[in-house]
Amino acid sequence: MIGLTIGLAVFVGVALGLLGGGGSILTVPLLAYVAGMDAKQAIATSLLVVGVTSAVGAISHARAGRVQWRTGLIFGGAGMVGAYGGGLLARFIPGTFLLIGFAVMMIATAIAMLRGRKTREDGADAAAGGHHLPVPKIIAEGLVVGLVTGLVGAGGGFLVVPALALLGGLPMPVAVGTSLVVIAMKSFAGLGGYLSSVQIDWPVALGVTGAAVVGALVGARMTAMINPDALRKTFGWFVLAMSSVILAQEIHLVVGIAAAALTAIAAAMTFACTRYGHCPLRRLVGAPRLESADTR
Repeated sequence: MIGLTIGLAVFVGVALGLLGGGGSILTVPLLAYVAGMDAKQAIATSLLVVGVTSAVGAISHARAGRVQWRTGLIFGGAGMVGAYGGGLLARFIPGTFLLIGFAVMMIATAIAMLRGRKTREDGADAAAGGHHLPVPKIIAEGLVVGLVTGLVGAGGGFLVVPALALLGGLPMPVAVGTSLVVIAMKSFAGLGGYLSSVQIDWPVALGVTGAAVVGALVGARMTAMINPDALRKTFGWFVLAMSSVILAQEIHLVVGIAAAALTAIAAAMTFACTRYGHCPLRRLVGAPRLESADTR
């Protein structure tokens, strides 16, 4: 099982490098359900894996000019404070509750990513400059996201990417690169909080981390080859699918199946809305308008 865990860790890295998040969404279930770690040990180990992998992935994105440093460092600094506090607070909360809370946050964020935001095609350069988010707002969001990071072992990409892309106005590729800087900072802070009460299996952790780093380098190279809008929606569907797995494991199989069924129905409606001009569910599922191609 350790060999399988390390092999699957490559996909964790690809998710981080490609999507700027999703690493912890895969790592926590991987360590808990495949490697057999208890919830809190899996969360603590996930913070190490995701932190190192994100740092390596951020370097690749920075070289390609896809990191907005001002926003990333301010967001990350505030997130580190929240993450350390969340890591300390986690000792008082049962692991099952932490994972269920994690799944709920995943669903809410996935819906936000699938619905998207209104952007100006000619405003990408201004968005990349990072002027849309004032410092107080960056700090407030960083603290909240950091707290969630420390509590549930999520590197926060599934929250940081929407915050940067949907609220901050950064183009998706820049949001992905910037989020990796934030994730690395917050993950190490959260790990510091956990290490006060949780012991890590270092040989397994280092093996998983090494495999994930390889995947992150591959994922970072793939980012520039994929349409930003398609990347954002892929991220959203991916998060929804993984939330179903966690709900099935932590609550009941029926709950997970129901969540997966709803995800499949939503995906079918989204596909239908891309084929028909008059779709009453267009705003809910975030499907693009057919006439948009004619007005560009």
